[in-house]
Amino acid sequence: MTLYKSFEFSACTSILVGKKAMADGSTVIGRNEDAKSAWPKHMVIHPHQEFDAPQEFISKDNGFKMPLPQVRFKYSATPEWTAEFGLFEEDGINEYGVAMSATESAYANERVLGYDPLVKDGIGEEAMVTVVLPYIKTAREGVKRLGQIIEKYGTCESNGILFADQEEVWYLETGSGHHFVAQRIPDDCYAVVANQLAIQEIDFNDPANFIFSTGIQEFVATNHLNPDPTCFNFRNIFGTHELSDEIYSTPRVWDGQRYLTPSVKQDPMSEELPFIQRADHLLYMDDLKYVLGAHFQNTPYDPLGKAPEKNKFRPISLAKTQESHLLQLRPNLPVEIAGLHWVAMGVTAQSVFVPVYAGSTEVHPAYKVGQKTYSSDSAYWVYKLLGVLVDPHYAQFGPKVLDLKKELAVKFTQIIKQTDKKALTLNDPLALSELLTKASLEMQALGLSETQKLTAELITEATDLSPLNFKTDANL
Repeated sequence: MTLYKSFEFSACTSILVGKKAMADGSTVIGRNEDAKSAWPKHMVIHPHQEFDAPQEFISKDNGFKMPLPQVRFKYSATPEWTAEFGLFEEDGINEYGVAMSATESAYANERVLGYDPLVKDGIGEEAMVTVVLPYIKTAREGVKRLGQIIEKYGTCESNGILFADQEEVWYLETGSGHHFVAQRIPDDCYAVVANQLAIQEIDFNDPANFIFSTGIQEFVATNHLNPDPTCFNFRNIFGTHELSDEIYSTPRVWDGQRYLTPSVKQDPMSEELPFIQRADHLLYMDDLKYVLGAHFQNTPYDPLGKAPEKNKFRPISLAKTQESHLLQLRPNLPVEIAGLHWVAMGVTAQSVFVPVYAGSTEVHPAYKVGQKTYSSDSAYWVYKLLGVLVDPHYAQFGPKVLDLKKELAVKFTQIIKQTDKKALTLNDPLALSELLTKASLEMQALGLSETQKLTAELITEATDLSPLNFKTDANL
C-alpha cells in the first residue's frame, strides 16, 4: 500500500493460493495492509445499486477520474476512517463471488520509467477496488478491466493487484505508466509477494495463464530494456535489484515459503526466490493466517527474539499494519455462502481473523466507527489495544493471544458449519441474506467480546508488572 501527501511510504505482504493447493478446494487471496501504526480502518458492505444518471469516479487523492457503469454490484470493502486522502477500499468480495485486493506496492526501475513514466493523475491504489470490483463477474474480467484502465489512463504507481473467483486466482503487476502483466496462479501452487515486482517469465502464447498490456514486447525491444533476450522475465526487465530489496522484501517471501515449503532451502536475501511455489502439504486457512502473522519465528531474525540479527530484516507482521484480510471462496457452494471475507484489524500477529459471509448485508456497528484517536467503541481500536498491551510483555502475554486466536477459530468454524447447513436449505434470497448477516454479526460480536475479556485480564495483570515494583524481604 502507498499513501500520499502527508503520509510516509508504506508497504504490504500478499499471499495467493490456488484451489488444488487448499485442502478444502478453496481459492484464497490475502494481504496485510501496512501504512501507519495508528490509522483506523472501517468495514462496509455496499448494496447493489442501479443509477439513472451517468456515474463518474473522481479521486480525492490525485484527481484521477473516469466514467463508471450505471449498475454497481454489491461488494464488501475496508475503507479508511477518513476519505480526506481518498477511499482506499483495499479488499472485498462482490455479489458474483469475485474477490479483489489492491494493492501490493512495488517498484519499477528508472530505465523503464524513463521510456514510460508513471502518470501523476493516473489510476492508483486508492481507486482500484472502487472502480473495478463492483463491475466484474470473474477474476479474469477483473484483470482485463483494470488492464484496460491502465492502458487508457495510465497509473501513478507500480503495484500488484490480487483477483480470485471460485475457479481462478490471478496476480496483476504494473511495471510502468501504461504497461502491465498478469499471471494465473496454477491451481496446485501459491505465491507470497512482498514489495517487489514478482512475476517472472511470461509466455505470450498462453492466454489461459497470461494477460499483458498491448505492445509490451515491442516497448521492451524498441528501448533495449531486456538484459536477457533469450526470455521475457518481467521481474528482471521492469523491477529493481537493490540491497534494500534484499533487506526489506525478499526475506518476507523467504519466510512465507520457508513455512509452507520447508523442504526447499533458500537464502533470505536471494534475488532469485521463485514467484510460484508448491507447498509441501495441502494448506488450511490456519497456515495462511500464520504466514500473514509471521515475524521470522524460530529464526535468528525474529524481532521478538534475542539473537544479534533480530532486526536485520523487515518481518511480514508489522506494527504499521492497519488490517489484514483473507478472501476465501469455497467450492461447490452458492457465491453468497461460498465467500468468506476474513478481517483481522490492527497488527496481524496480535489480532484475530473474523469472517463475514459474502451474502451478508451488514457489519457490526463497531466496524463502522473509529478515528485517529483511540475510542473503545471501534473494532479497530479494540484489537489494536490488545496489541499495545501485549507489546511490553510479549513473553508473558503473547501465549494468551495465541490461545484466544485458537479458541475463536474453533467457535467460528462451528458457527460457519451450522450456518452453511441451514443456508443450503433456504430457497428464499431474503431469508438467506438474513441468515448470513445474522451469523456474520454474531461472529464479529463474539470476536470483540472475547478480545475485550482478554484485554481486561491483561490490564489487571499488568498492574503488577511496573518497574517500580519492589520485592520486600520476608525477614523485614
